[in-house]
Amino acid sequence: QVQLVESGGGLVQAGGSLRLSCAASGRTDSSYAMGWFRQAPGKEREFVARISRSARITYYTDSVKGRFTISRDNAKNTVYLQMNSLKPEDTAVYYCAASIGGSSSDYRLYDYWGQGTQVTVSS
Repeated sequence: QVQLVESGGGLVQAGGSLRLSCAASGRTDSSYAMGWFRQAPGKEREFVARISRSARITYYTDSVKGRFTISRDNAKNTVYLQMNSLKPEDTAVYYCAASIGGSSSDYRLYDYWGQGTQVTVSS
């Protein structure tokens, strides 16, 4: 089992920045591909970014390219999502997830999930 805990969410004005962290604990001896997803009220869960086990490969949804950066520190079992130039449409609960099978944009392929952290961007 792996436990994931997100932190770093909050309220920020449009154009501002936040950095989300996702700390993993438990059976972290196995390496996992990691992803960030978000869900706004009344909307489906949406892929945001993902990173491979080695951190060599990253991928972003089009709406965040050039503004968000996913990274990981395997020594600390932590994944980050740096979010710059935030927009009101980025408002959502952000979740990190771990995949045994490899990096994917499909939330159904992730095995472990955090509880989420709220990001609110005011206009």
